[in-house]
Amino acid sequence: MRTLNLERNSQQPSNPSPEAIDFQAIKQRQQSTWASGDYGAIGRLIQIVGETLAEAVDLRAGERVLDVAAGNGNATLAAARRFAQVTSTDYVKEWLDKGAERARAEGLEVRFEVADAEELPYADGSFDVALSTFGVMFTPQHKKAAHELVRVLRSGGRIGLANWTPQGFIGELFRLVGSYVPPVPGVPSSLLWGSEPHIVELFGPEASEIRCDRRFFNFRFASADHWITVFRDTYGPVHKAFAALSPERQVELTADLTKLLNDHNVGGSSSLVVPSEYIEVVIKRK
Repeated sequence: MRTLNLERNSQQPSNPSPEAIDFQAIKQRQQSTWASGDYGAIGRLIQIVGETLAEAVDLRAGERVLDVAAGNGNATLAAARRFAQVTSTDYVKEWLDKGAERARAEGLEVRFEVADAEELPYADGSFDVALSTFGVMFTPQHKKAAHELVRVLRSGGRIGLANWTPQGFIGELFRLVGSYVPPVPGVPSSLLWGSEPHIVELFGPEASEIRCDRRFFNFRFASADHWITVFRDTYGPVHKAFAALSPERQVELTADLTKLLNDHNVGGSSSLVVPSEYIEVVIKRK
């Protein structure tokens, strides 16, 4: 575990100027991307991250918890299993519907509401804990999303985040896909949220403590071909990338993905096990 120095301000990534960027159009494009495929199939694989994050923030029964950019509810369910009062939010309603199905199957009481992570419809200090697993990191306006996470917390409340790192497998995956389908110009990389200096830049002024742990989630599949098939069908960014490419370029992307997966595989020749680094962040509000 690392407790970060909140006074540090050197070598921190800076966001580009938002001038002339149509963020509403960007968010609409993001919604279309993430709503494509079937993210729930991927979300279920990473449930353990939500459980680990709930423990990292020392979540208590009865606490008011907000899951931001919740997807199909991994952190939501983890908090509800610990008898918290949970509000689960996302800007993709289909994902919230999937989360609601999961909650009903377990008999868990959760409130599900469509909400934009950059404009949360809650009063200041409404929650004790705010969580996000691989969700809020994809907002185009980092400072605005961070401000909202802090604003809706009471003094002394905690924020728990799980963010993919730039140097991990998912970071390499995004850069590879971006070489085929370039990201929107001028929007800061979502992978900055996996950088400790960027976390300090975003949250340091309002935090009394920031802790970061580097952790790994292991993707476990039968083979590289199996991983590509599942992600091509279900994971929005990969699904959309393949759909945007010509058949020839699809073959090239498949070859590059196969190489990337095999380069990271620690499972031997009979299976695929790919460790994917993320940072687990716990922030205590002043």
